Amino acid sequence: MNTQVSLKPNPKYKPSPVKSIIKNRWLYFMLLPGVLFFIVFKYIPMYGIIIAFQNYQPFLGIGGSEWVGLYHFERLFTEPSFFQLFRNTLILAVYQLVFFFPLPIVMALMLNEIRIAAYKRIMQTMIYVPHFISWVVIIGIVYVLFGTQNGVINGIIGELGGEKINFLLSTDWLRPLLVMQWIWKEAGWGTIIYLAALAGVDQQQYESAVIDGANRFRQMWHITLPSIRSTIVILLILHMGSFLDNGFEQIFLMLNDLNREVGEVFDTYVYTSGIAKGAYSYGTAVGLFKSVVGLILVGISNHLAKKFGEEGIF
Repeated sequence: MNTQVSLKPNPKYKPSPVKSIIKNRWLYFMLLPGVLFFIVFKYIPMYGIIIAFQNYQPFLGIGGSEWVGLYHFERLFTEPSFFQLFRNTLILAVYQLVFFFPLPIVMALMLNEIRIAAYKRIMQTMIYVPHFISWVVIIGIVYVLFGTQNGVINGIIGELGGEKINFLLSTDWLRPLLVMQWIWKEAGWGTIIYLAALAGVDQQQYESAVIDGANRFRQMWHITLPSIRSTIVILLILHMGSFLDNGFEQIFLMLNDLNREVGEVFDTYVYTSGIAKGAYSYGTAVGLFKSVVGLILVGISNHLAKKFGEEGIF
């Protein structure tokens, strides 16, 4: 009588959570700094959201401040400038989504096509460097280039016989300048995740495509892009969470009395009408409104992603 012992793992067997943690303890140890960062700087500060529903007084603290309910939200929605703020924020958010979000994908695809390793590293370094430059320095460069009196661009326009353009005070030029700054500073840095995804594409697919006569463009369209589609969708969903976050420092440094009409957004409004005037509860209410909108957009985009066959983030 022959007795056969099956070496296949039992699909019903599941190790206990404690054993799993002990077995993968070094992976959890590597995860620990990131978890601590989010707990200390993201989750614990969420306790401060309470002051959005209070008339917060620093000397009384959160526990002693008067509870006012939805008063600050009613004030926000009834402000004469609310729709202007919402429109400016929404326009810049759409500009980021349309002009900025696709660029790291395009740049990653272009870098992936470079076959000379040394040249590829040089190009990557050149497009990464602007990310490490502060917005103060970048805005200073913009003033040097686009200033009316001694600006380089206006100097060239004047030498060519044209009329100088007041870029920095114009309501028509503020948004294009902001978009150009986003692209120059962050587009290269955004390619890192896509390049990592591209590194995992099976090279045998390209070899098979070459045998079938596919050129480089066809390989990119039918192999490369489908391989990183899930990464693109996940990053798009995450981007929607910060859809109304236009960035405080950059816009604040570019604002002045003549372009504030099209440049004032919720990020700068929280500072000028909240923090600068000591209205901490009101500023918190504005920030909470933005967060709720971002949460709703994440839920909608995640649902649409699953509806079209992608995994989503939850």
